[in-house]
Amino acid sequence: MIKLMQRIGQSIFLRLESALNGIFGPALNPFYQLGAIAYLMFWIIVVSGFYIYAFYDTGVEEAYNSVERLTNNQWYLGGIMRSLHRYASDGMLLVGVLHMLRSFVFDRFRDFRWFSWFTGVTLLWLIYIAGINGYWLVWDRLAQFLAVASAEWLDYLPIFSAPLARNFLELGSVNDRFFSLLSLIHIGVPLGVFGLIWIHTQRVPQAKTSTPKPLTIGLILSMIALSLIHPALSQGHGDLNSVPFVLNLDWFYLWAFPLLYSWGAAKVWALSGGFTVLILLLPFLGRSKRGRGEYEIIPFPSGHAVIARSGETILEAALRQGMDMPYVCRDGACGVCKGKILKGSVDYGIYQKDVLTDAEKAEGKALFCCAKPLSDLEIESNEVIGPGRFPVRTMKFRVKKMVRAAPDVMLLELRPEGDERMDFAAGQYIAVHLDDGSKRSYSIANAPHELEQLQLHIRLVKGGKFTSHVFTGMREGDTLQLEGPFGTFSLDEESDKPIIFMTGGCGFGSIKSMVEHAFKIGLNRPIILYWGARTPEDFYLADLPEKWQREHNNFKFIPVLSEPKPEHHWLGRTGLVHEAILQDYQQLNNYQVYACGSPEMVEAGLAPFMAKGLPEDQYFTDKFLVACHIAPQAEARVSSKEVTHG
Repeated sequence: MIKLMQRIGQSIFLRLESALNGIFGPALNPFYQLGAIAYLMFWIIVVSGFYIYAFYDTGVEEAYNSVERLTNNQWYLGGIMRSLHRYASDGMLLVGVLHMLRSFVFDRFRDFRWFSWFTGVTLLWLIYIAGINGYWLVWDRLAQFLAVASAEWLDYLPIFSAPLARNFLELGSVNDRFFSLLSLIHIGVPLGVFGLIWIHTQRVPQAKTSTPKPLTIGLILSMIALSLIHPALSQGHGDLNSVPFVLNLDWFYLWAFPLLYSWGAAKVWALSGGFTVLILLLPFLGRSKRGRGEYEIIPFPSGHAVIARSGETILEAALRQGMDMPYVCRDGACGVCKGKILKGSVDYGIYQKDVLTDAEKAEGKALFCCAKPLSDLEIESNEVIGPGRFPVRTMKFRVKKMVRAAPDVMLLELRPEGDERMDFAAGQYIAVHLDDGSKRSYSIANAPHELEQLQLHIRLVKGGKFTSHVFTGMREGDTLQLEGPFGTFSLDEESDKPIIFMTGGCGFGSIKSMVEHAFKIGLNRPIILYWGARTPEDFYLADLPEKWQREHNNFKFIPVLSEPKPEHHWLGRTGLVHEAILQDYQQLNNYQVYACGSPEMVEAGLAPFMAKGLPEDQYFTDKFLVACHIAPQAEARVSSKEVTHG
């Protein structure tokens, strides 16, 4: 039954959205902005509510009279504000219901999304309660009807010592304190709504909380026009000595009240309570098993590996873990996020059929905003350029110099051909294009101010196509085609916290770029570099950080050897590099840690560093994975704030 309802709903929504795409385009389609529109409605409610409250007087007579003065004497502003308050409340409830319904039909409420679903249902009830409470504050005939009906509805519950309806039996039953209480509730509930809506949206990576400017202007102007054409008006002063027989109801909020007198309170409670319980249980009904529940996604050429949870789209997983994939609508309508599945299988999801054709699917393409992994994936997708980033370019470079820094480490100095230069940020990397069309990615080891060159630190990988060529076939003067820069692993220059760098192997290349950049810009924060290795030969440029230590008072270098042998005559620190940091620092809450190297090293530090107070968002990581496939894709680089060398 659930699947059938979803298929019917999908057909309806896709048709409506396709029609709106033709009018507005995917970027401005209101159906793709429901959450952001709800935020817009909330802020309109808040602004208009504060204005109304400035003129509102609490009291049996004062409440109605103050609202009437505002509506009639200030029709040009106060009257519009009152109408905006009413229609924005209706709009917030409407888009909230549509958002929930759309999430249901597109199956976006299960697995890890259950929390967002629960908070969304709670939000709808809070918005509903705040709206009913708002109608009472006017104290017109409609408010009188709602007060009596609500009291009778609540009286069905055996939780009150005396029937609430007695408070509305005759004139004089309601006093001025009652309206003070109503005002307090009408302020307090929206505060709860704001807190919960913030929690609700924090669960969604890069959730849309503001509508595009054209849509914002259009919605506000439409609501102002509606306020002028059909203003919100009172329906006569409330009079408990008489019973109103003809009322204009707001069917968005007041649909349940006529049912109270035709069905009775018991049936209305059964309907509202039963339906609420049902929709809260929906995430756990009719679930299908998805295997192990988590899948690794490795995008090329960026190599920024991410983990997708069960039911999570590729785009959601990427955004949640800091990878900025290109997208606009996030709903399978614009095609901006379209990419290629190189390895693995996906559930393609629900999308507009003209955006992803069957021929494109046969080529391996998918919409990453809709596609959900069914296995570990390798995909083709570039990261977008974020703030402070540089455009991705493809350029030719000539090998200017080759230095064997260790038996298995080659330092390449590359010079761009022609007058062009590749701008980059310290910590970013490039992709090397190979003759067979594949790519290999490596960190840029020099600082950004050295634009006349790029330096790469290449470690030999057994069976690696490119690294084998570097060590056996490459000569100075050869040309390489590079694409870049890529990656988001970079130095937080705005912070004033001391920096701890933790690296191993050729991860030193990224750290070298960041440290030299820090010196160049005059960063005076304490910088401590822990470099872990198995043998002394693995510290292939140990003299460089030792030189930094002599020349810069704020820099300290600590090499750590994990497997010292008697013939090494090693007198320095021993053990695992992350353990050396733990030994030196009792608390890390006031530090930033940048970890660059093998996944084992990076992951080994995560839990113990957090246990010593390091905030999760202050642990910046770049994992170097080696993928040697002995064929077209001999090596790959994964950066998650993960990176691969091969």
